[in-house]
Amino acid sequence: MITEKNTTSVEKRSAAELFMKALYYDKQEGLRGIKIGEFPIPEINEREVLVRVKAFSLNHLDLWIMEGKYPVTVPLPHIFGTDAAGVVEKVGKLVTHVAPGDEVIVYPGLSCGKCAKCLAGRDNECREFSLVGVLTPGVSAEYVKAPAVNIFKKPAGITFEEAAGIGITYTTAWNSLVLRAAIQYGDTVLVHGAGSGSGTALIQIARLFGATVITTVGDAWKAQKALELGADHVINYHEENIVDAVKRITAGELADIAIDHVGAATFNQTLAAVKRGGRVVTFGATSGDEVPISLRHIFGRNLTIHGVYVGPRASLAQYLRLFPRRLRTVVDSVFEFGDAPKAYEKMISRQVFGKIIVRC
Repeated sequence: MITEKNTTSVEKRSAAELFMKALYYDKQEGLRGIKIGEFPIPEINEREVLVRVKAFSLNHLDLWIMEGKYPVTVPLPHIFGTDAAGVVEKVGKLVTHVAPGDEVIVYPGLSCGKCAKCLAGRDNECREFSLVGVLTPGVSAEYVKAPAVNIFKKPAGITFEEAAGIGITYTTAWNSLVLRAAIQYGDTVLVHGAGSGSGTALIQIARLFGATVITTVGDAWKAQKALELGADHVINYHEENIVDAVKRITAGELADIAIDHVGAATFNQTLAAVKRGGRVVTFGATSGDEVPISLRHIFGRNLTIHGVYVGPRASLAQYLRLFPRRLRTVVDSVFEFGDAPKAYEKMISRQVFGKIIVRC
């Protein structure tokens, strides 16, 4: 076994103590399958880092995998979760950019590191790309290991709970607006689901570019929160047709960019809400992923549709420096470790504005 340098408390434990507490499931039967148990603390190689998890955040991805609705075969028993923040516990002997005791964020994207996509800084397009907590053990445990290149120092001035909500959410939002849709200063941007973690991140990033932000909510209480966060206009989709509202707000001009992470329930409205030559981004399907589409509507209006799955590791180096002065995770609520099932129940209820966090 490779000898790691600069070790802390894990190395000092006796053999009987080299176990950690973890949330896991051994059957994909949804929330009712979540258990608490003990697993061996992960061993790291010379290019990996062991992180003592302080907090992790919830994503809909967790539920899809937990319910067996994600198109992969998950090894069981399975420690779940993808986004976490914590303290470096141990580093491999070739790791130099972080050391034990550093407060860090774990970027969850895993790739081969040597193909053309990875070498071009587009590692989220690697054929082997996956996420921590999908095919590998996740972050719902006292410790998680990850490649050293996935470990980023936590920006000063934010809590572990805020840091745990950054990973997938802000990387996907940054990739969607900045790298793929190529947002321009002064664009009009439609963001679905203001109360979701993605929605809160997208609103903030769009505001960095002086965009006019139009967003949607399904509950009246979320509208004021969206405005306080920086949205210029809020549409309650239970009270007004989204396309009609966008036409009204823009005096018929429509949006330059629309971001849809809802899926089947909204996607055709999204296409209709952007102007000729507009850009549409899709990265989620919480309402379903099969949609009847008119191809004539797309090519006849010169629309560009971007499919986005998370984002490249390099994007963190671009946006993390904006925390907390220009960007900040909106935390809806924080649950204790043993209350994780209740946390997921709240996420399912959609009575949420921002990220739900579990403290470890």
